[in-house]
Amino acid sequence: MRKFFTLLGREVRSYFYSPIAYVVLVFFLVVSGADFYLQLSFMNGKPVGYSVQEAFFNSVFFWFAFVLIFPLITMRLFAEEFKLGTIEPLMTAPVRDWQVVLSKFFGALVFYVTIWIPTVLYFAIFQWVTKQPAANSLGAYFGAYLMLFLLGMFYLSIGCLASVLTKNQIVAAIISFCAITLLFFLGLVSFILLDVSSTTRQLLGYFSAIEQMGTLSRGEIDTRPMVLYTSMTIVMLFLTHQVFQSRKWRL
Repeated sequence: MRKFFTLLGREVRSYFYSPIAYVVLVFFLVVSGADFYLQLSFMNGKPVGYSVQEAFFNSVFFWFAFVLIFPLITMRLFAEEFKLGTIEPLMTAPVRDWQVVLSKFFGALVFYVTIWIPTVLYFAIFQWVTKQPAANSLGAYFGAYLMLFLLGMFYLSIGCLASVLTKNQIVAAIISFCAITLLFFLGLVSFILLDVSSTTRQLLGYFSAIEQMGTLSRGEIDTRPMVLYTSMTIVMLFLTHQVFQSRKWRL
């Protein structure tokens, strides 16, 4: 386990020493901050049936920034090392392949969680200034951030798989963006097609990140997204491990 944590520390440091990481962080905070301001401006003085927290986590700008950050975070994980040749010393080091894969995944996950920490200040400042709660309950905060964590795990694992498939970071970013966007919009089919059966609508709703976020951001904890995204993350990491081993033997 010491070797694994050494690799994990290496990956975490590589993020916080990378200028791209700070570009991603600034981009995300600017877009999310603008989204929070726009939601407040729209709700100001109007009777609405939802909280500030629900409005923030269910807006178009929020989902635009959310989907876009994953290719930027993961495109360099394996692709850059294959391109620069630094993957060869890593492959010949006395570490297991699964340790390499998991260290890169959890390194990306640590950075992903880090960029969400400042958003907590949005709600804290709102409550401090207005003396009004931004959410209906503490469970609403927990549910929303839990959903972000679950989706983040799954989408990062897709990015890991895309990055291990190629040496080109741009290609890796395009692959992961297309896959994540396709999965994301798959859940919107039930809202677009009105003539689908109730069974099909229910099945598609099971994969709808927007619908799941709407449920969890109200504080209604549902175990189905937990099972779905955890199991799919494991599948994606398993495929990443298999591809990594295959490319290792070809070097």
